[in-house]
Amino acid sequence: MTTIRRLLLVLACGIAGLLAVTVGACAASGDAIKSDTYLPELAYLKQVNRWRPPSDPELVFLLMGQFANANQHAQGADYLDALRKGFDAQLNDQQRAIYLTAIASLRAGAAGEVPLLTRVGWVRDTVRMLDDAKRLTRGEGFVMRWMSGVVRAQLPWFFGERDAALAELTWCATHADKAPHAGWLREVHFHLAAMHRQIGNAAEAQREQALSGYVSMTKPAIFTTPFSGDAIFGHQFSPRAIREVVPNMVYLLSGFEFTEYYFIVSANRRELIAIDVGTRPDAAREAHAALSALVPTLPPLTTVFVTHAHWDHVGGQRYFRALSPAVRFIGRANYADELAHDQAVDPVTLQRFFGQGFRLDDVLAYKPDVAIDRPTEMTIGGTRFSLQPVRGGETDDALLIHMPEYGVLFTGDILMPYLGAPFVEEGSLDGLLAGIDQVNMLKPRLLLHGHEPLTRIFNSTDMLSDLREQLAWLRDDVVREVAKGTTRAALQQANLVPPTLEQSPSSVHLAYLVLRENVINRLFDQHSGYWQNGLQGLDALTDADHGAALIDYLSISESQILAATEHMMADGRHELAASTLRWAQASLPASERLTAAKRVVYLKLMEKYQEFNPFKFILYAGQIDQPTPQMGARAEPVQGGR
Repeated sequence: MTTIRRLLLVLACGIAGLLAVTVGACAASGDAIKSDTYLPELAYLKQVNRWRPPSDPELVFLLMGQFANANQHAQGADYLDALRKGFDAQLNDQQRAIYLTAIASLRAGAAGEVPLLTRVGWVRDTVRMLDDAKRLTRGEGFVMRWMSGVVRAQLPWFFGERDAALAELTWCATHADKAPHAGWLREVHFHLAAMHRQIGNAAEAQREQALSGYVSMTKPAIFTTPFSGDAIFGHQFSPRAIREVVPNMVYLLSGFEFTEYYFIVSANRRELIAIDVGTRPDAAREAHAALSALVPTLPPLTTVFVTHAHWDHVGGQRYFRALSPAVRFIGRANYADELAHDQAVDPVTLQRFFGQGFRLDDVLAYKPDVAIDRPTEMTIGGTRFSLQPVRGGETDDALLIHMPEYGVLFTGDILMPYLGAPFVEEGSLDGLLAGIDQVNMLKPRLLLHGHEPLTRIFNSTDMLSDLREQLAWLRDDVVREVAKGTTRAALQQANLVPPTLEQSPSSVHLAYLVLRENVINRLFDQHSGYWQNGLQGLDALTDADHGAALIDYLSISESQILAATEHMMADGRHELAASTLRWAQASLPASERLTAAKRVVYLKLMEKYQEFNPFKFILYAGQIDQPTPQMGARAEPVQGGR
């Protein structure tokens, strides 16, 4: 799957505001000051997109998504149009189509802000831009057809676009194999359902609604994310897929649960080796069975290498331990230190990530049969493995698993952007930088990480070398600012950008964005103590205390709170709105209006972070018990004729 097809996911965000065309109004921000100071992601993406047309379009669409989520549709359309015109001489047809599609999406969201007398012309010009983008891609661009269909489907009947919308959406449904991934089909089926309801086709509408995964017929947010999850099975980073990353030898299984599964057929084809064992025994069993069904000649599993002893990498061990003949586990000698961290975490939080079937006892029962405390060479079934202990960025018990003859390196989570789980006192930026150095010394051709987004983003030693320089600058700057008394919030809102980042490739720009917030958080936590700069942590005020300040002491009514949070959301200040509602609900727990507003704001927060912060996506979904059904499954054909 190309990066273009993978990472246009956030394109959908700009369409939500188009409903304003139908009702003739939009959420107005009044006289609020539009500023990037509380939107550091938007400020960063504006800056990196100014430098040059990105070689990879993901940054354009990430910028578009942040403009849309912040309700800055008109500003975003103007900003991107200025970039398009400035870069025009450097653009090819595909890039022009990408800019036109992003601009049209934002224009659609801004339609309600356009004076009524000129709105029809505005909308027709927007549709024309989508047609131009489709023409530039010769009608084969899934994203362009998708956007055309979604925009047209939401136009009032008098525009005469209903048949065109139905044709575009139907094309997308019948060409699902051209989609970046199955998550794109959510909106296709949702809007097909709405159109079939409009024309009185109730049975087809019901079928399409079910295929969309959405229960409600209305929604304030759009999800094209590959992420999915629910309370029962936990989170998955991608749709289900089985890929053969080294022909006849290395298999990657994504989307079966929180963690990737890797299986290696030995050179003599008599042994199967696994890298990690997942989070839950039921998921491990299902992944192993899926691969066995796809590759009937799969040999028996004999060995498991464990990259580190986190919940999601050893929790499925009970299934593997029950196999016959007995499976040998190989991991770091200091695994018990990590299990102590694992044991200390709130089980409710863990179940939000891993599902109701997760059992901490399965994790704590882990013990390697072979303990590694130094670089070790090992041959299994004729395949040579080089085992390299490393600290890494996440845990102190990390183990790199290298297949030198094939140039394959299994890195586990040494590059996890959160530098350890955010709810555990662990992780090290210096360990992450040292891990990059150790990876680069091995010079692998293929990096395979413990989770799909890591493999996608941190995909080469060249980009890691560049990223290392940017992260070292960030570390030094943050530590210096903490020593000066700067608060964590001020650091997050400062849009810290290394001076050499402009010369870095687009892949590093994305990786730095994914890491920056988490690096700041971890460094601040490790250097500030529990009485933090700015007196944060000095008091012990609860949400109920803040609610009392609003309601009992300031005498702010429920209606005033709702009006204020609506204003915040219109300005893109979703985090502030969420906190305000949380405080108010502590004093007014029975308020149905506050509960409804809370649902909207957390959906918008999920939408905001659906591409580059999956942990926030998970926790925000947990606040409103919002499932995101997994869409479809793909198993790529196995090579070799088996």
